[in-house]
Amino acid sequence: MVDDLDYEDEFLAAAQIVQEKLLSRVPENKIRPRLAPTARLAELLGDPQKSYRVIHVTGTNGKTSTVRFIDRILRELGLRVGRFTSPHLVSLNERISIDGEPVTNERLVSIWSEIEPIVEFVDSELIAAGDEPLTFFELLAVLGFAIFADAPVDVLVLEVGMGGEWDATNIADGDVSVFTPIGMDHADRLGETIAEIATTKSGIIKAGSIVVSAPQSQAAKAVLDAVAAERAEKIFHYGSDFEVESSVGLGFGQELALRNIAGSYVELKFPILGLHQAQNLALAVAAVEAFIGGGEQRLMDDVVRAATADMSSPGRLQIISPEPLIIFDAAHNPAGAEILVEALNSVLPGRAVIGVVSVLAEKDARGILGAFASRFDSIILTQSSSARAIPSEELELLAQDYFDFDQIEVEPKPALALRRASELAEQIPGAMVIATGSITLIGDLMSYVQLDEEEDV
Repeated sequence: MVDDLDYEDEFLAAAQIVQEKLLSRVPENKIRPRLAPTARLAELLGDPQKSYRVIHVTGTNGKTSTVRFIDRILRELGLRVGRFTSPHLVSLNERISIDGEPVTNERLVSIWSEIEPIVEFVDSELIAAGDEPLTFFELLAVLGFAIFADAPVDVLVLEVGMGGEWDATNIADGDVSVFTPIGMDHADRLGETIAEIATTKSGIIKAGSIVVSAPQSQAAKAVLDAVAAERAEKIFHYGSDFEVESSVGLGFGQELALRNIAGSYVELKFPILGLHQAQNLALAVAAVEAFIGGGEQRLMDDVVRAATADMSSPGRLQIISPEPLIIFDAAHNPAGAEILVEALNSVLPGRAVIGVVSVLAEKDARGILGAFASRFDSIILTQSSSARAIPSEELELLAQDYFDFDQIEVEPKPALALRRASELAEQIPGAMVIATGSITLIGDLMSYVQLDEEEDV
């Protein structure tokens, strides 16, 4: 037993060293608009991203949930599935999953040791050419591709890091290109209009692929239709080709009926809140139908029902505690904040809301706070562990434009902010706590909750 623990500890320490090496590079919020370095590294490694089929997912909100739903359905079909998502909540390993489980430290360390010499070679080439070394995300993408090839997987469900056209994941060719709703975010890098952002994201559409899209604004739809007409085999849209026909509340979940590309699916027990998540599920089913039979082959009812019944999406309208009701949601832009508010109004109407909020500096904090002000009764402003988090005192100044003085509290430490919000909620019948505003805040609080649970055992 002691030997087993020592063995695990050995790989844990080695995995932490790998993570430190990755995190020492240019961070993912400083993604470079370039593909050549990523393609060069992959080429020298034998192009691992070409050893399996790919479903490529982009959009502004809902990407990670949709990726997880696609992954779960494919696994129920008996396929070995790789899943690449970003960012992570607690552990870097979450981003690279095989058959629904985060990559083991042993595999992470093993594949890194194999590719590190080639990484150093490509870095030296870039420096000699006057360019910068591989960034965190460029390297993470290729590391993931190599891990999935080594597994090996049958199919990779691949989430874009930012944008699409020049994102490091775009060296992979998606058989199916999936678009969640496109809105305003990262305008400094992706474009200042919805059409410009949609154009950047449409870069993942490859020749001969099938495109599947969530509900889009007229501007975004026009771009996707135009690019799909040039490159894709066909395109399917939410609303005209598939949709959620009905959603009935079922405890802390819902029962759904879907009209999809190849057929309808009814009496689906879906243990996740929010009509937007039901729409993400419909999009995921459509993506799998497109992948399996070009949108012409209906999936078996038992497959869809079994997969849907145990789906999860950590940090997305995730219920942490039933009493008081505590929900974590990683809404980190105005569109995401508005979706959260709509979901609360729909499935939990009339209940008082105490928000625990942190926002990163590059985000539209005013837009986020303005959306929350329409539903939150009070707000506790905090500061996540990210160096990019807006100091809670500065966030307070912004919040004063949307909330009254007596609606605002400040507690810089996230764990204490959550504890304070829980205490307040216990004093108000039916009140609930919503922690939101940034993914890093949700990660901090998830770690806190896990640690608290371990101490209680």
